[in-house]
Amino acid sequence: MTQLTTTSLRARLRAGGSSIGSWLQIPGADGAEIMGRAGYDWIAVDLEHGSFTRSDLPDVFRAIELGGTLPFARIADCTMTSIKGALDSGARGLIFPMIESRKQLDEAIALSLYPPHGIRGVGYCRANCFGKNFDEGVAANPETFFCAQIEHIRAIDNLKDIMAHPRLDAIMVGPYDLSGSMGLTGQFDHPDFTAALTSIASLAKEAGVPMGLHVVQPDPAGLAAKIAEGYQFIAYGIDAVFLYNGAERPNV
Repeated sequence: MTQLTTTSLRARLRAGGSSIGSWLQIPGADGAEIMGRAGYDWIAVDLEHGSFTRSDLPDVFRAIELGGTLPFARIADCTMTSIKGALDSGARGLIFPMIESRKQLDEAIALSLYPPHGIRGVGYCRANCFGKNFDEGVAANPETFFCAQIEHIRAIDNLKDIMAHPRLDAIMVGPYDLSGSMGLTGQFDHPDFTAALTSIASLAKEAGVPMGLHVVQPDPAGLAAKIAEGYQFIAYGIDAVFLYNGAERPNV
């Protein structure tokens, strides 16, 4: 199985292509291996709403990689502990939740990069094979993929500055939180919510930053429609949602 790299993923997006990943919330390497072999470019381990512990992460990331899939993490918050724990365990990309300002993004990316590019603590860890590949691991600093989630209406006013960060690879709209911040939780057809999406899409296109979205409920036609609308970095479904959709008892 050929391993996709963050470099090739970044190049594809910059060339206007799309990337489809998925979301993992249920702890355990077996489920992660199944998702990692399901044909996605990347699987984002949800450390914000899932129940993973730090000790779960190395095996979960290894299991995802078995299928040639990139292990990403949506961190719990943009703190040193969350960021360092995910990267030291082997995450190849980070999705930062609730980014509302350039200052937030600056701090998150600085915590994610080794000096002199950032302030990430340098040490032996699983990501550099506990020191065996230490120099190689530090040299891979620029390869980490960074995505900022736009999940609050306040972020739109700061979006130009956010997207001007030179190390930002993509943005991703969190539809439930964005609609919730507008008092419209889950009302994705509401004209005010669609207007907000249009504004974000316009600013992203102007900045040349790939825009993404989480398509929570699996729907191939809906996914195709989002790609046709110009979304490039798309999370499709969640392991738990796939499970309960497929596990429903037939009405016979």
